[in-house]
Amino acid sequence: MDIQLINIGFGNIVSANRVVAIVSPESAPIKRIITDAKDRGQLIDATYGRRTRAVIITDSSHVILSAIQPETVAHRFVIGKDGHVSNS
Repeated sequence: MDIQLINIGFGNIVSANRVVAIVSPESAPIKRIITDAKDRGQLIDATYGRRTRAVIITDSSHVILSAIQPETVAHRFVIGKDGHVSNS
């Protein structure tokens, strides 16, 4: 199994193999997911004090906040270093 790492902004990197969803933080259900993760101690704030623009949910129920757009994170997820679309 090959490990693929994705830059989520400000030099922060997550394992693409563990990502379940990349969503926008505006809806009430996502805000509840963020609050619940904070209460469980499974919230990782990688925004460096900036506005949260993407919420990354992992298979271990960790929730990661990023200051870059969900579309940008998804694009980095799909396009590999060689510029080709990944099938994984």
